[in-house]
Amino acid sequence: MLIQGLPVRPGTQVSEVRSPSSENCQRWDKGKPSWRHPTDGGFDASLYTVTPLPEAAARAFVEAEHYAGSFPAARFSFGLLTRDDRFPINGAIVDGQALVGVATFSTPMTQRVLTQVFPDLTPYEESIELGRFVLTDTPANAESWFLRRAFQLAAAAGIRGVVSFADPLPRHRRVLEVDDDGTSTERVEVTTPGHCGLIYQATNATACGRSTPRTLNYHPRRGLVLSERTLQKVRAQESGAASAEKHLVTLGAPIRRAGEDPRAWLRDALEAMQIVKVRHPGNWRYAFAIGSPSQRRRVRIALPPTHYPKPATDLLPAIAT
Repeated sequence: MLIQGLPVRPGTQVSEVRSPSSENCQRWDKGKPSWRHPTDGGFDASLYTVTPLPEAAARAFVEAEHYAGSFPAARFSFGLLTRDDRFPINGAIVDGQALVGVATFSTPMTQRVLTQVFPDLTPYEESIELGRFVLTDTPANAESWFLRRAFQLAAAAGIRGVVSFADPLPRHRRVLEVDDDGTSTERVEVTTPGHCGLIYQATNATACGRSTPRTLNYHPRRGLVLSERTLQKVRAQESGAASAEKHLVTLGAPIRRAGEDPRAWLRDALEAMQIVKVRHPGNWRYAFAIGSPSQRRRVRIALPPTHYPKPATDLLPAIAT
């Protein structure tokens, strides 16, 4: 069954969410979004630094804070560290400073993601994807400062072209709350209102239209997308299948019995989790040429530039939960 833009069921409480705009800066706290306005001010660059991160530290931060709860196939990651003690931290400390942001440059599933944008660059060596970019509670404008310095470090590692995507699909999850008197209330919580890539626009990225349309395996109650690559690992019992199965069990799938056919188990697991098929028109795609001015001038972006999408007109309707 294909579902596109169905309304939330009547009678369900929906958490209030601020619509993102070009004036708001998004932050994350254990997968929950919030926003800061540039007029809030308070960003002091002297209190921040950007440094390479070990994969374990980057993975732990991203999986804990990002709404997707997953970590891509990383090539390298950079962390935003601070001595600013005005904001709560999630407990992650690197080199004696609070870790408040991670930028992960990753290898996409296929080279075409990179070569169709940067055909003259060697994929994975000279071109890469910005797979995750997440900040916890920090002053407004911290993300543009962080992104520019992460690009400087990536350029020093030989990268000349970066592709990034913004998912315009809002996602919700159901949360069951129990009061002191035992009364339970189920509400819908917004995990992400959808993105148009406003931070990329603020850093002068080239908009390159949408990525390829696709059908998603969507978990309505959790507001999560199960990647087709993960499911294929289970079907074919490839490397990583055991971890993929454990993840599905945490989402409500039954434990696979010894000797049970993985394909048959996966079909039953997806049904038990009430996974639905959602047709997605494609994420908004952005391209960055990085390096020195002369190096950037030599980078050819093969796709024609398009308009900058905006939240008022280019987000998708929410999916029913």
